[in-house]
Amino acid sequence: MVGTIVHQLTDGVCPEEIEKAGLGAYYTDHGVDVYPQSAAGMPFTAAYIACKGDPIANLQEDLAAEQKARATYEKLIDLCKDDPDVLDPLRFLRQREIVHFQRFGEALRGVQDKLAEKRFYMANCTKKMCDSNNNC
Repeated sequence: MVGTIVHQLTDGVCPEEIEKAGLGAYYTDHGVDVYPQSAAGMPFTAAYIACKGDPIANLQEDLAAEQKARATYEKLIDLCKDDPDVLDPLRFLRQREIVHFQRFGEALRGVQDKLAEKRFYMANCTKKMCDSNNNC
């Protein structure tokens, strides 16, 4: 959605205006296409997705990612003036991150509760034990 907003804001803008806005290097590399990268110019990479094969570690990563995204949307909102066509989608996205954070928190508590449960093991005592020769 943010990429769409950027595209809509830059659609039809001439190269001189792009240069004046400080986006000349970006325009040189990507034109007016949306290229996922950080504000510092670091391209998106799958290395940002941390998976450890451990549900608690993975959920903690998910929680952190949602908070980082929320903080980014808040900073974008701060940078925008009074343009409701930009602010409204950004506010929606920020709220979505808050809800995702809440759901991941609920999932984390559920996993922690499940892991904390006592485990009981039962043997079937109704069957007779047999040796290797089927002598019971």
